Amino acid sequence: MLKTIVKVSEVNNLSDARYCAGMGVEYIGFSMDNVPFEKYKEMRGWLAGVQIVGETSSNNALHIQEMVSTFLPDAIQISANSGTDLPDLDVLKELNLPIILKTDFAEANLPALFQSTAGYITYFLLENSDEFTPIDDITNQIETWAAQYPILLGFGITEDNANQLLEEVGFKGLALKGGQEIRPGFADMDELINILEALDDDF
Repeated sequence: MLKTIVKVSEVNNLSDARYCAGMGVEYIGFSMDNVPFEKYKEMRGWLAGVQIVGETSSNNALHIQEMVSTFLPDAIQISANSGTDLPDLDVLKELNLPIILKTDFAEANLPALFQSTAGYITYFLLENSDEFTPIDDITNQIETWAAQYPILLGFGITEDNANQLLEEVGFKGLALKGGQEIRPGFADMDELINILEALDDDF
């Protein structure tokens, strides 16, 4: 059993999906923009006991509604992209699904974003396009936000620091990414496996 909520994003193969489900991952995310529906349907048929997240980068709320009516996820993930408007959150609220908002620590005005969307958002997923900023340099800054808002950390996570980040900063959970499929049924999952095992009470 994992020590915290874990979301695995961008899952595009059955090996990742089944492994994550078996490890007790709470949320498994599939791209509604890129994964063909028939492939998604096949993968979902193998899964039980997990929440399926329909991920999209679209800012068109009506289009998102259409995709949700096809994919029927348990939750949706939208993006706050730099220079792009958010989809209409009032329209998305009508779906009655949890909403995860993915945003960029390096580019977003996070205090303003948190304030303006907190009433709609179940979790804020923080990524970071600046790969050269060590996570240790910014944990104090993020800790203040994590005390007020439900944040899933999506960057700077390793098998060595995952538990420390949870204990010291107080995130609601962690967000990881699926491995790339090397050939049908086989994916490069080493980093994902190592982090999940570090978070597993049984290891």
